[in-house]
Amino acid sequence: MVTGDNIETAKAIALECGILDANGVISEPFVIEGKAFREMSEIARGEIADKITVMGRSSPNDKLLLVQALKRKGHVVAVTGDGTNDAPALHEADIGLAMGMSGTEVAKESSDIIILDDDFTSVVKVVRWGRSVYANIQKFIQFQLTVNVAALVINVIAAVSSGDVPLNAVELLWVNLIMDTLGALALATEPPTDNLMKRQPVGRREPLVTNIMWRNLFVQAIYQIAILLIFNFSGKKILRLQNESPDNAEKMKNTFIFNTFVFCQIFNEFNARKPEERNVFKGVTKNHLFMGIVCVTTVFQILIVEFLGKFFKIVRLNWSLWLVSVAIGVVSWPLAYLGKFIPVPVRPLQAYFKPCWKSSRRDEEEGRQG
Repeated sequence: MVTGDNIETAKAIALECGILDANGVISEPFVIEGKAFREMSEIARGEIADKITVMGRSSPNDKLLLVQALKRKGHVVAVTGDGTNDAPALHEADIGLAMGMSGTEVAKESSDIIILDDDFTSVVKVVRWGRSVYANIQKFIQFQLTVNVAALVINVIAAVSSGDVPLNAVELLWVNLIMDTLGALALATEPPTDNLMKRQPVGRREPLVTNIMWRNLFVQAIYQIAILLIFNFSGKKILRLQNESPDNAEKMKNTFIFNTFVFCQIFNEFNARKPEERNVFKGVTKNHLFMGIVCVTTVFQILIVEFLGKFFKIVRLNWSLWLVSVAIGVVSWPLAYLGKFIPVPVRPLQAYFKPCWKSSRRDEEEGRQG
């Protein structure tokens, strides 16, 4: 909190608002006067900038200096203000929020967001929904990458080893529809939750695909690839299709792989809802669109296998093969639960490849110069 009021008044307001803790430290550098901050060197200001909780007796320039010091340290800075004097800090901040009713025109023009009702709870709503959109994008990316990696590896390995692929172009088109259109609708409409506000803010340079997402992705993709390749190479024996004609047995095996792959994605859609939480079903019934899309996808899959075999070049499956397909898909739920016990490093996965990339670039440049 940065205010022009004297330091004692600022402390009292901060205690009442919960910015300061009555049992905590209420002295420098946590509570400071604008003059003391202003007279510091640039290096000294940078050292204490992110420790300051309350600044009293501050001038507009003190607020600007604080914003600049925080930005130099790599922080994403938001500033609220309503007066003309707040304009420089509002403009300098990454996100400037001006008051719509009491704010001056200069402050509004210098800001990025205008709070129309002058209510600070509106800022909470903005942050809440902003974090929700970001989280939903991450959920969709995790789901999409899992489908892509599994489908690509299964078809490539099958094509290289046997010259034939278990998932044909029309089947992949349906999988793509599940992934891109229906999956996006289901996951992008997740409403914001209270847990979002308990998270740390996302850093300026943090990757969109986090280590937690990579862990979840690899756990599901490896399971799907392993189980479906086993059925691709030994499916006729495992599914007891030896009594069928070779052509029909091959079609039944490929249909089973296609059906199982789709059900793996349907069940994994639930896992994608909660990348960090073990209980993936929390609040699922409140999202009627998500439940509706899962039901529609399941119904269409049944119709495709049972009635559109000629178009998809597949055959009907008996009830036992349907049960096995669904059972393999259901395994993704306990697998996701157990996978979340696997610890992940703090350092982003992409950072491990940067030294290699930089050294290769350096070698390439030296080669050109030579």
